[in-house]
Amino acid sequence: MEHIKQNFSIKDLEHLSGIKAHTIRIWEKRYNILSPSRTDTNIRTYDLESLQKILNVTFLNGHGYKISRIAKLSDSEIGKMVKEVAATASEENRAINSFKIAMVNFDSNLFHKTYMNLLDTKSFREIFLEIFIPLLNEIGLLWQTDTINPVHEHFLVGLIKQKLYLNIAQLESSNSYEGEDLYVLFLPENEIHDLGILYLNYELNFHHKKTIYLGPSMPLNDMRYLLDIHPNPTFISYLTTEPRELSEFIKEFDTVLCKNLKVELNLFGSKIQTIDPNTLSPHIKIFKSIPEFSNQFSN
Repeated sequence: MEHIKQNFSIKDLEHLSGIKAHTIRIWEKRYNILSPSRTDTNIRTYDLESLQKILNVTFLNGHGYKISRIAKLSDSEIGKMVKEVAATASEENRAINSFKIAMVNFDSNLFHKTYMNLLDTKSFREIFLEIFIPLLNEIGLLWQTDTINPVHEHFLVGLIKQKLYLNIAQLESSNSYEGEDLYVLFLPENEIHDLGILYLNYELNFHHKKTIYLGPSMPLNDMRYLLDIHPNPTFISYLTTEPRELSEFIKEFDTVLCKNLKVELNLFGSKIQTIDPNTLSPHIKIFKSIPEFSNQFSN
């Protein structure tokens, strides 16, 4: 655990809280909100307690409490007030804030408690689309700016995957599938980020569609057997980091899996966001978002 980030710069606090570094400095100087340590070169550094406090202060300030009033409260009083205000605050914002604190502190109990509270008013599908996706987008930016360590992101994603596996299993155990369609979900070789494809598996089961989930880093050659047991499956893949050009991957897909029939390939992920669908063959479809894909089953 020695590589886990325990100290944060003022820029880190800015990224995590949404409060500009200039404002944080003013709050420190005028109201003594935080007491950072200083490096030998006089650069501010903050610990996890400071991070949690600035998140709480930001939460209260965003709900109409003046910083001058907040500054007069002790840390325990601030925590108590946050709980009181949170009872009437936006459930989504409150949950995202709790999940961020759980991630930074590696607090799985807080994650599970927050998740279970959400289930009182939301379905798993609503939690994922309304809270987990915005949270993951924000976490991605925090990781890119070096505000958090990759281990924080892995910790959070691992907890979300636990919930996905549980909900997929519940659907599969009781599902009555509609039609003869079969969807094969996989990631190409060297592609290992499977959260998106896992959620697509959940979405398809939610809409009573039969799936075969093959997971990450799957060689195309190994999937040819599926064409012997089903005449026309739809293949689904999610491309985020796979290093080859998209055109090369599609060419290999056509060569290996489309010898007798142009089977459909649905593509998702960051690597397809700038692709013009008009430049692709009709059997290759791209979806810029999961809701765009799911909407076809709601019509």
